[in-house]
Amino acid sequence: MTGMTSALIAATAALAAASVPSTTELTVPGPQGAIAGTLVDPGGKGPAIVIIPGSGPTDRDGDNPLGVKAASYRLLAAALAARGIATLRADKRGLFGSKAAMADPSAVTIADYAADAHAWAGLVAARSGRPCVWLLGHSEGGLIALAAAQDPTGLCGIILVSAPGRPLGMVLREQFKANPANAPILTAALGMIDSLEAGRPVDPATLPPPLGQLFPTAVQPFMIDLFAHDPAKLAASVRLPILIVQGERDIQIGVYDAQALAAAAPAARLVLLPGVNHVLKSVATDDRAANLATYGDPALPIAPAVIDAVAAFVAEKR
Repeated sequence: MTGMTSALIAATAALAAASVPSTTELTVPGPQGAIAGTLVDPGGKGPAIVIIPGSGPTDRDGDNPLGVKAASYRLLAAALAARGIATLRADKRGLFGSKAAMADPSAVTIADYAADAHAWAGLVAARSGRPCVWLLGHSEGGLIALAAAQDPTGLCGIILVSAPGRPLGMVLREQFKANPANAPILTAALGMIDSLEAGRPVDPATLPPPLGQLFPTAVQPFMIDLFAHDPAKLAASVRLPILIVQGERDIQIGVYDAQALAAAAPAARLVLLPGVNHVLKSVATDDRAANLATYGDPALPIAPAVIDAVAAFVAEKR
């Protein structure tokens, strides 16, 4: 009996250990040094996803120093691991754990970020023996996923979450107009977007605060490159499975963006999620302040419908 009890205890311990995902810090080469990321792998041969972050100084967890502390990507990785799905999330070139990759994190293009996504997908596939890896792009990361998917090598498909369906200049105009607090700077903001779309940098000293600080000279070449891409046109040329996930309480990217992507890629699957906002949290009302409050709440879990949509799609396409 004692031997049987010991064997049972050992088996139970082994099962518990096997159910805990492994977390591994990895790097891929950058232009001047390493780009750093975190692989969360529950083991087995389930799907693997590279999570591509949104705009600005957003880190691998989905946070940034501009007030976003929702930990959306970290929570997403944990929830997907519970479904048997591995994830790799990384800091952008030149930022946070990837500071060594380049001295100026603004000196990048969408093509550079797309190359990094491919590098991570290749590394995850090589480490695990998986034949292909998914790309999940959140917000601006959706545009990067679309750009990367123009070369389907090593990719299972792409997942576009809260992703723009129009050129980013159009989206940015709408965001400025949607916030009544922007009224004093709205004319200058719209004029700045017009200039950058035309490929003309703007002297930050001519812009009212805080526009000059938000769009310094160093970042404007990236903005010019960013505005030149049309997500819908890119979606139309992707020859991989596409999932489009859009929260209906997203105050940054609208349902019409998701619908534009779906119209451009008729084979894509569109999933609209009531009550889900831009940082993938559940919001009970249309109140803007309540919505924004979730951006600073890492204790609030990812909306279960997001996990369900992603997990079901990648499992179905295996």
